[in-house]
Amino acid sequence: MDKNLLITELSFKAVRSSGPGGQHVNKTSSKVEAHLNVIDSNALSVSEKERLAEKLKSRISGEGLLVLSCSESRSQHRNKAIVIERLLRLIAESLKVRKKRRKTKPSKAKVEKRLRNKKNHALKKANRKRPSLD
Repeated sequence: MDKNLLITELSFKAVRSSGPGGQHVNKTSSKVEAHLNVIDSNALSVSEKERLAEKLKSRISGEGLLVLSCSESRSQHRNKAIVIERLLRLIAESLKVRKKRRKTKPSKAKVEKRLRNKKNHALKKANRKRPSLD
């Protein structure tokens, strides 16, 4: 994944943001939406595109667009920086390959210790019962 090329492939759209801000909110477009076409991206290899399509299938539209938006700040420039940072982090997390879990067996000593504790616990419980009259 080439981050610089990926950033150049992003298309941004500024829209009006909701929330507090009074009259200012009605005049300025501070919310930023970043669109990345995952299918046609040159910054990603074929295997990376497949992995992203699998991991982010709920976030990628039918046309192959990954859309993130940010309206945290009143500044459009700050929101743009935040959305770029989020997008890069999301892609990096999605491209990580998780290690396959290997099954392991407990050691003989651990098995014996568990059985010994189990037997001691059973004896403790048995000793609490009333003795039989036989």
